[in-house]
Amino acid sequence: MVKRLPTAMYRLIGIVGTSRPITKLHPHIYRLTGGRGPIGRNFGVLNIIVSTVGRKTGKARDVPLYAFEDGDRLVVIGSNAGDDREPAWVGNLRAQPDVQVQVGRERRAVRARETKGEERARLWALAANGYPGYELYRAMTDRHIPVVVLEPRPERGR
Repeated sequence: MVKRLPTAMYRLIGIVGTSRPITKLHPHIYRLTGGRGPIGRNFGVLNIIVSTVGRKTGKARDVPLYAFEDGDRLVVIGSNAGDDREPAWVGNLRAQPDVQVQVGRERRAVRARETKGEERARLWALAANGYPGYELYRAMTDRHIPVVVLEPRPERGR
């Protein structure tokens, strides 16, 4: 069972964690440390870096995200800390679902897929149990919060 924090802490974590300075700096520190220590797990949650391409700019984007393991897949939540705007990385994954993800020192080729129905409900529960702040973020917005799976992509030539 995950230790629950006061509501104000989840709000603070969301505000700080989605701030531009943190999202710019975090991937660099993560790579330097190989995802070890608090940069790799915050509040008991796995941190990863998803490398996308901006659908409007075409620029490489490294996005630090909380992730939850579901077999050999990773689950990420497009909560944007309860903001009414969807995070840009979700749209980038829709436009180009084949991306790279870094988990610790390991880089993986994955394909992103947004979930629906029973699968979405199960994976939302998995993530919300691992990080209860997601329930607060869901209550803060009227928009649909995407639940995305990052599935291993077959290696080329196989």
